[in-house]
Amino acid sequence: MSEAKKVTRQQVEDFLYEEAALLDAWQLDDWLKLLTEDAVYNVPSNDRPDADSKDTLFIIADDIHRIRARVTRLKDKSAHAEYPPSRTRRMISNVRIVRRNGPSLRVEANFSVHRFRRNEGIRAYVGHYRYELRVEGRKLKIAKREAVIDAMELGSMGSVSFIL
Repeated sequence: MSEAKKVTRQQVEDFLYEEAALLDAWQLDDWLKLLTEDAVYNVPSNDRPDADSKDTLFIIADDIHRIRARVTRLKDKSAHAEYPPSRTRRMISNVRIVRRNGPSLRVEANFSVHRFRRNEGIRAYVGHYRYELRVEGRKLKIAKREAVIDAMELGSMGSVSFIL
C-alpha cells in the first residue's frame, strides 16, 4: 500500500492547521519547509477559477523559485506593503481528501482569512483551497496550493501581497 493511501483526513487536517499557524505567525521560512522542491502556488482569477495558469491571467502563479522570492520580499523591511507585517487569522474547515493517486493526495478545504493592517479596516478573504499533497519521507508536503477567492470583485479587498 502506498504511503498516501495510509494518510487519514485527521492527519491532513492537522497538517493544514499547522500550515495556517505558521502563516499566521509569519514563520515563513518554516512554512517553506512544508513545500516540495517543485511546488506551485496559485491564486486564480475569480472569473475563471478552474482555468490553467499557462493560458489564463492569474492573480498569483508562482513556481518554487518565485515562492521563495516572494517570502524573501515579504520579510524585507523595505517591502512597505507588508512592513510591519499584516496580522492574519486563518480559519480552515470542511477538509476533504477528494482523490488519491500514488504518492499524492488531492485535498480541498474552505478558508476564511482575516487580515488586520495598520490604518486599514479588517479585510476578509473567503474561498476554498485546492491542494496536491505528497508524502515524502513519511511526511506530507505541499506540491500544489491554490487559493480560490469567492469574492466577485477584488478591488475593494486591497493588496493580496501576503500569502493566502
